[in-house]
Amino acid sequence: MDLPETIRRRLEDFSRNVLFDQSRIQPHTKENDTFLPHDKRVLSSLHLQMSLYFNMWFFPLWWISEIVMLQLKYPALPDYYKFILVTILIVMTLIEAIRLYLGYAGNLQEKVPELAGFWLLSIILQFPLILFQLFNEAILIQPLERGVHIVLAIFILTQAVFGFVALRDMVRHTESQFHLRQFD
Repeated sequence: MDLPETIRRRLEDFSRNVLFDQSRIQPHTKENDTFLPHDKRVLSSLHLQMSLYFNMWFFPLWWISEIVMLQLKYPALPDYYKFILVTILIVMTLIEAIRLYLGYAGNLQEKVPELAGFWLLSIILQFPLILFQLFNEAILIQPLERGVHIVLAIFILTQAVFGFVALRDMVRHTESQFHLRQFD
């Protein structure tokens, strides 16, 4: 059973607007009725996208477990660790939301600046913060915390590796396109 032509066209236009940058797609004509042009090479990383997707669903679980564990051990912590852990939780929450958005936008829309921002946030901010929470025994790490921190650290590490590979491929492709346009 095929969809009516108007609904099919609207779904194609919607998916084209959401998933791909409009400046990189050829205009829609009857002769070119494909989703992507045949000569366009997709540079998005499937591995990075899968990792981002699973991280997006895991992050609320991590956040809830962090809140519960912080509430349980809060009275036993020294004052400076109370301040540090609350600050880290707030900063990691904000950075993770921005990082996941930049990862999605940079990977799916094949935008180098967004993907570079995602990669830098992963390496410079998120990874050291999660390692601090994972290995600092003075903050009274609970077993649940250790488990969710290990999973989040694995997500961040794999995203950094796959993000670097995707970023390198996109930069190389953009560079080659730039050199080819000089001859036009």
